[in-house]
Amino acid sequence: MASFLLASPATEPLSVADAKAFLRVEHDDDDAIIASLISSARNHVEALTRRGLITQTWRLVLDRWPDDGRIRPKLGPLQSVAAARVYDQTNAASEIDVARFVVDAASGTIAAPGVFLPLSGRALAGIELDVVIGFGAATDVPQVLLQAIRMVVAHWYENRGLVAIGQSVAMLPPSVNAMIGSYRVLSL
Repeated sequence: MASFLLASPATEPLSVADAKAFLRVEHDDDDAIIASLISSARNHVEALTRRGLITQTWRLVLDRWPDDGRIRPKLGPLQSVAAARVYDQTNAASEIDVARFVVDAASGTIAAPGVFLPLSGRALAGIELDVVIGFGAATDVPQVLLQAIRMVVAHWYENRGLVAIGQSVAMLPPSVNAMIGSYRVLSL
């Protein structure tokens, strides 16, 4: 199942002022750099955990409905199904009532009763589901993940442009991986 981002988060989980306080930066010269690092750190933590920190919308693309009627996106935490459509042989899309889907947020599963859903007329990418994921607003992001973002921002800020022969400054502090470990969505 392929997925791609439709609507990015409207805000970042960490403000520039909070990041500057953590970094002990008292000037405004690096505000744009710090804002960019915050966004990049959020993306990095989201990629490692496969969880959206702030509410965002993704499109899932399926070839066919799962036999067991359960769609298990590798993204989370699931909030809702915003839209659904199926394509026929002529590539015309038909909307599906999202009330047919039940989101089980605890298990990260979308229940789709296959016997009541129209079949795709295309062999590939005939079904699209737009799902809303994320913990919610910035205040809903778990504190441990916010701390991981702070630490990634600090690491990247302190190691800007640093190139060391035989050493990798790209490696993050081990504590970051420990912080996000319990939030990772694993795939087999």
